[in-house]
Amino acid sequence: MFDDLVARGLVHNSTDNDALLALLDKPGVVFYLGIDPTASSLHIGHLLGVIAMRRLQEAGHKPLALVGGATGMVGDPSGRSDERNLLDSETLNANVAAIKNQLKRFLDFDGPSAAHLVNNYDWTKDVTVLDFLRDIGKHVTVNQMVAKDSIRSRMESEHGISYTEFSYMLLQAFDYWFQHETYGCQLQIGGSDQWGNITAGIDLVRRRSGAVVHGLTWPLMTRADGAKFGKTAQGAIWLDPEMTLPYELHQYFLNVDDADVRSYLLQLTLLPINEIDAIITQHESAPHERIAQNHLADATCTLIHGEAATSAARTAADILFRGADVTPTGIEALRGIVAETQLTPDQAAEITSSKTEPVVVALLAAGMCQSKGEARKLIAGGGVKIDGQPITDPAQALPLPQALPFLGNHPILIQKGKKTHHLLTFPT
Repeated sequence: MFDDLVARGLVHNSTDNDALLALLDKPGVVFYLGIDPTASSLHIGHLLGVIAMRRLQEAGHKPLALVGGATGMVGDPSGRSDERNLLDSETLNANVAAIKNQLKRFLDFDGPSAAHLVNNYDWTKDVTVLDFLRDIGKHVTVNQMVAKDSIRSRMESEHGISYTEFSYMLLQAFDYWFQHETYGCQLQIGGSDQWGNITAGIDLVRRRSGAVVHGLTWPLMTRADGAKFGKTAQGAIWLDPEMTLPYELHQYFLNVDDADVRSYLLQLTLLPINEIDAIITQHESAPHERIAQNHLADATCTLIHGEAATSAARTAADILFRGADVTPTGIEALRGIVAETQLTPDQAAEITSSKTEPVVVALLAAGMCQSKGEARKLIAGGGVKIDGQPITDPAQALPLPQALPFLGNHPILIQKGKKTHHLLTFPT
């Protein structure tokens, strides 16, 4: 298990490697990963940690997936140059519930190594300030805290650090101690920016319980150009399909740089290392075919959203970029990806009438042309397809034998030129 993590580049810091290796060699180790619910969805920056839990669980170890209802109220200063915005309780609770549901897609909550969802608010809410200072604070010196990179860098920054965020390390240390005492937790995992918080928890367990526990972190992921992994011009890539379409997630991974694709395959998929090496060898023989990126996009999208979503993402891309035949399945795959207009009854009657110019009406209804003259000129120039069929005559009837199955809640697809697509939905 440990050797596999090392080979995948997933070990940055760890406590005594020999002791940790011996610990992980025997199944049944209880470990935890903490995720603060700062949004209503995980994003792909969380994916490495979630998959790390999955790897350890598949090796026979028992995950505690901690959603930080308490620590989310404070905000982790690690890796940040400014203070987080504090969320209200209602928003935090909604975020906790949403993230718990997402984690259930990745982890097994019923098998012999069943995962457990825990919320640190449950064991923190009744602890008084005096109890916390007496039972936790007395075991940690300010000197230790200031020596941690996450704290020191914030103290030296332009904005400094509030006492609220300064105390975050103690709360996370308390989490480790509580889970060790309650669940027998022996290992905390996380990104390299969490090392200071993790070691504070290890030290607290040693001081309060006299036990040896462990920590393991992986390097924070960045792209080859130094940019933050998982960020686009539009923001984060979310795991919630309502916030980031499976198609968009699939496209994100299809477009990763060649310099990043091997490490992403190693760290963000469950593919065996020898299979990844074979994929990279095949990719390097024909880089223009983006073989490795296709494997990466399919594996990640399937892991997050399932095979049906991956198939729909590929079908949509085939229609949009590779001129694939338009089928009912393809039409449905495009919904939410391209613009869609609901026709009025009058517009639908005009489009299906043989006494008008149906294609012209359709182009105007979709907002793809501003005038009938512009529409006629576009059609005459061969710039229009409907349901994949070229349209050459403004008065040509729509290919209704194909469109009829879509009438009702199913749209028809209008294509203008090579890149502009629009769906028209007929009223029921």
